[in-house]
Amino acid sequence: MIIIRKCAYARAGLLGNPSDGYHGRTISVILRNFRAEVVLYEWDSLDIVLSANDRAHFRSIHDLARDVDLHGYYGGIRLIKATIKRFVEYCQAQRLTLHERNFSIRYDTDVPQQVGLAGSSAIIVATLRCLAEFYGIQIPLEAQPSFVLSIEKEKLGITAGLQDRVIQVYEGVVYMDFDPALEHLVEGFKCYRYEPLSPSVLPPLYVAYHDSLSEPTEVFHSDIRGRFDRGEPEVVDAMKHLAEITRLGREALLQNDPGRLARLMDENFEIRRSIYRLPLWQVRMVEVARQCGASANFAGSGGAIIGTYPGEVMYEELCARMAAIGSRVIKPQIH
Repeated sequence: MIIIRKCAYARAGLLGNPSDGYHGRTISVILRNFRAEVVLYEWDSLDIVLSANDRAHFRSIHDLARDVDLHGYYGGIRLIKATIKRFVEYCQAQRLTLHERNFSIRYDTDVPQQVGLAGSSAIIVATLRCLAEFYGIQIPLEAQPSFVLSIEKEKLGITAGLQDRVIQVYEGVVYMDFDPALEHLVEGFKCYRYEPLSPSVLPPLYVAYHDSLSEPTEVFHSDIRGRFDRGEPEVVDAMKHLAEITRLGREALLQNDPGRLARLMDENFEIRRSIYRLPLWQVRMVEVARQCGASANFAGSGGAIIGTYPGEVMYEELCARMAAIGSRVIKPQIH
């Protein structure tokens, strides 16, 4: 029996969030601490197996409400179905013939939900990798991020940018430039400049998250798109500023200047705070980190932060202070 097992990992945005959806630049790192795993094996019929995240049985009405708070109204089934549908459309458009064998597919994930670590796109990336291997289809690496984004935006109506998909496809550390002048097509998918950087250029990093409090990405991104499209100067200028900060952050990394990088990360957060209505508990995480002397920036759409710290004494203080407000701290596993 053919058994295919693929993983995709969580990610954290180091700089530039959320300008990737607004012609900006970002630097992201992969987080191998958390993963989505998809297993596909040949089967008599095409079956999608429910996982623990696809609950239909609850202890009480309050248990159901809490589950919706943490996981939304849908589990991973819709992500897998949408990926399969888009994969079929891609093969038809490329005139690629698929064999007639069926499969069963299941997923599992330990990515903290709705704290901005890209758990949903990890399931899609892992599913796409399984399908490509099962059918012997090679999708150009550069095109895969836009392929994944098309699944989320066109099939599922999820508000998103390319950043998460780029780093989950390429892994490691990636500098991304979404300037329209750099746009080019690969098999009909829009691509931009994706520059892998050596993880050795990174200073010590931490990621902190609060997995008992969360907010869906769609809530976090509300209204900013409309304000940007209407040309509101405050939002347009903020996105340009974030893009410039990211360019300078790349320089700081390559020049081994962690102090400069830390200042840019703090500045990144302040720009976000100037245009978004941020939940107080998320702001509190940043404030506590800064009180310890660490830098802090949102790692994604909210609920998790990332920053730099100069030594283990500060890291231990950071862990203790974050635990006091209900947050967990980890060291990113990037290699």
